[in-house]
Amino acid sequence: MVNSLWFKWKSLRLPWRKMYIVGQDLAGNTFWVFKDVANANRLRRIVKFDPRAHFDEVQVTPQWHQWLRYLRENPPTIEEQRQDLMRQANMKNLARLADERWASKPSFLDKPPTQQPKPTPQNSQATESTKPDNATSTQNASSPAEPTPQPEPVPETKPKKPENPWDKAVNPGDDWQPESWTPKSHR
Repeated sequence: MVNSLWFKWKSLRLPWRKMYIVGQDLAGNTFWVFKDVANANRLRRIVKFDPRAHFDEVQVTPQWHQWLRYLRENPPTIEEQRQDLMRQANMKNLARLADERWASKPSFLDKPPTQQPKPTPQNSQATESTKPDNATSTQNASSPAEPTPQPEPVPETKPKKPENPWDKAVNPGDDWQPESWTPKSHR
């Protein structure tokens, strides 16, 4: 209550007053305007930091920076500063959700699964099993199921590596050795 009255009193632009307050931010910093001594027609803009805050904890919002640098004519309101904080919190939440979606998708950089896919049945067996046969169907219904013979696994042959043409290349300088140096006498 006392602070708000003091701010209202200091914000009055009285003719004898050299310095008056323009506004404050949510961190407790106050922003002031005063008449420049060198140029009486120019008003200077400054910020007075909260005296309880340490210097490395002081932060000025972008809206107030714009006002201090004369990029903005009117100072930002408290409501505008609150909306900006809500926008930042919303942006952080959206970024977190996007990171979670990104992390849930498989990456091409991940290792492929180590299990090999099962070999597909050969065409001859697949066609036999799809044909309806009355004798086999009645036999299966009356007697217990006999195990069907499984095809033997075909040993996988490793593909041949193509020959490297550089293995056969011969460098004529491979056998070269430098000769011993014998300096000549100077005349």
